[in-house]
Amino acid sequence: MLTFLRRACLATVVVANIAIGAQPSHQAILGAQFQERLEQIAKSTNGVVGIAALDLANGDRFGVNDSLVFPQGSAIKIPILIELYRRFDAGTLRPDERVILRATDQVGGSGVSQWFADGHSALSLHDLAVLMITLSDNTATNILIDRLGMPNVNRAMDSFGLPSIRVQRKMIQPRESAVGNENIATPRDAAQIMRRIHTCDLPMSKERCGALRRILELPKSGPFPASVPGSVRVAWKPGGVEGVETAWGLFALPGRPYVLAVMVNYGDSPESTRALRESAQAAYEYFRRLARSSPYGVRVPLSVADSVRKP
Repeated sequence: MLTFLRRACLATVVVANIAIGAQPSHQAILGAQFQERLEQIAKSTNGVVGIAALDLANGDRFGVNDSLVFPQGSAIKIPILIELYRRFDAGTLRPDERVILRATDQVGGSGVSQWFADGHSALSLHDLAVLMITLSDNTATNILIDRLGMPNVNRAMDSFGLPSIRVQRKMIQPRESAVGNENIATPRDAAQIMRRIHTCDLPMSKERCGALRRILELPKSGPFPASVPGSVRVAWKPGGVEGVETAWGLFALPGRPYVLAVMVNYGDSPESTRALRESAQAAYEYFRRLARSSPYGVRVPLSVADSVRKP
């Protein structure tokens, strides 16, 4: 009788372990499908594609060529914004400090301040930051680079342990591009910057970090916000020069926030944009399946899922 009871108990434990242990493998299968989809996107794109995705709920990482260094175009403006807000928080710069816009500051490309009259406008550092992020204003960006100093931006990235992120030239300098002097980053390090913005793991107050994030969330059309419902906040910045398209994004998906960084070089514009769009769509499809699912994959109301997750 004792032997029978022991066997019965052992069988119960084994069955319970199988039931519990099977579930992580289900999510592993789902994650493997997501990883395979990202690899398919990279393989089907004429050009080199780098992708990094990060699950902010459990730290899972997905990547394709995520340790390769890519030129960044205007996505490099996020590290510039971080250094600016660090200086605001330290009190060495003031958001309301005004800069008179001169013709000698003006450069082409994106933005509107290139059309302002010489010496007629005085913009605050805060206003320049908004122009830099929302309209990708190159003139505003170059003024901020001069005010901050490129070495200071790079030292901030070093302090985060992200040495691949480098601001090495101002905007719209084709001669610098021709000799390979680019603003650069890896997808992996870009994803880590966006993770730090999410957790406010930055050398500034949470209030200042929140203000920085809100600037990145100001509406901008493009493949990242187009991949999610309008109710999902997206803090992001795209970048592009001929042959290159990039985007760094932080998606506030309820129940499953995530980060995505996608970079393409040696590419052609329509196909590179497709790679960014399909990567963003694949990421949303994966993370929305996890956002309010039980350990068995049953979808439950988000309010219930959140109450169970909380200690």
